[in-house]
Amino acid sequence: MTRAARLLHGSIRLRRLFRTFLASLLLAGLCSGSAAAQILALVPDRVIDGRAGKARSDAVVLVEGERITAVAGRSEIPADATVIELPGTTLMPGMINAHEHPLMYASDYQNAHLQGSSARKALMGLAGAQLQLLAGWTSIRVVGDADVFYAAQDLRRVIDEGIFIGPRLTGAGHYLSITGGGGDINFLSSEQDVIADGLVVDGPEEIRKAVRREIKYGSDWIKLLVTGAFQSVGDNPRNVAFSPEELRAAVEEAGRHGVPVAAHAHAAEGIKQAVQAGVRSIEHGTFIDEEASRMMVKRGTFLVPTIYVGDHFAVTGDLLAQQKNDDYIKNDRANFLAAIGRAHKAGVKITVGVDLGGYGIDPSVYAREFAVLHEAGLTPMEAIQAGTRVNAELLQWDDRLGTIETGKLADIIAVVGNPLEDMSALEAVSFVMIGGKVVKRPGRPETLSGLLISAPPD
Repeated sequence: MTRAARLLHGSIRLRRLFRTFLASLLLAGLCSGSAAAQILALVPDRVIDGRAGKARSDAVVLVEGERITAVAGRSEIPADATVIELPGTTLMPGMINAHEHPLMYASDYQNAHLQGSSARKALMGLAGAQLQLLAGWTSIRVVGDADVFYAAQDLRRVIDEGIFIGPRLTGAGHYLSITGGGGDINFLSSEQDVIADGLVVDGPEEIRKAVRREIKYGSDWIKLLVTGAFQSVGDNPRNVAFSPEELRAAVEEAGRHGVPVAAHAHAAEGIKQAVQAGVRSIEHGTFIDEEASRMMVKRGTFLVPTIYVGDHFAVTGDLLAQQKNDDYIKNDRANFLAAIGRAHKAGVKITVGVDLGGYGIDPSVYAREFAVLHEAGLTPMEAIQAGTRVNAELLQWDDRLGTIETGKLADIIAVVGNPLEDMSALEAVSFVMIGGKVVKRPGRPETLSGLLISAPPD
């Protein structure tokens, strides 16, 4: 037997052994997906369903397979159900993070994207995404990531294919930037030729080609840096980057493929031009004015304000563009929160996006975005709905996610305490279920590592 034949034979034998191993796990009921569906009855102190204006204190949630089968009274628990008691907790839909960059593993992301290989970032991104899942974030929209290739799309594939357990992922591989914009490298000499963290495109034809390339490699959103940014060097968040013609080209090309567009936009004029072009969401929106709000209400455009990220880096102080962030905290934050409150009252659909990157930051703090939305004028329930039901609508997943209702996928979490009375309760997630699979519960070790195996409920 030749060496090549021996290698091929060995590879086939390993694959057979691996399949046998997985099959044995399934038969033993140790894999996260059980061979025989059972009825689970989740019994908390209260249930926030994502739709009603108040919590229910007498409800249990019944799950069979991957879906919710009923929200019932405690006397209606089937006799053959496995009961999971969750005393002292509030049950609610899994949180949805509508603005994230899971491959960003360092605050100095404009350098780090070149220091780490795509493979390394994919592995670190997987670890970070799993930590987000254990912190209660069951769905994440990636709005461009600091990778030369498309590791975020590969990460989504291995989760979708069941190779690893992780949150549901959707989004864009890269953000599109003009030359000199927020996705370009603007702090090196003209003699240096490096790959920027964004896709640098100028003019309608370059934009159309970039949109097609993004979709080719698995992006199901397109991300545009319509204005400068606060966390990148050498550009101004108050300046508009893309022209109206370029914006129209991006939205039209994406629309021909059925792909929505997210627009990073701080300046009011950039927000208006992006909304006029037909984007689905405005990211950040720091200088949104009343005219922009009216346009967004009319067109149904979502606002993903990402407030807490600025607060976080004001404390850590380790951004390459730290001065811009500090200037925002000192001079713009209060006005921004007031503008969000006005936009909310006007009818703009406000959602939750965190924007803190992937590996390296404790994801329990991500839930502080809900608290700052409350600070901006949303009620606690409205803030929770912004990160559940409204975000599901943004992602066009509201037919299956975002609320605890019969027929929806069982993406459910429990937090210790009552977040309607103390929003910091959202930072203490004690139970996580995704698609009917329990991946975290009180008193059990967290099992999301390596080949992801979760012990079945008792």
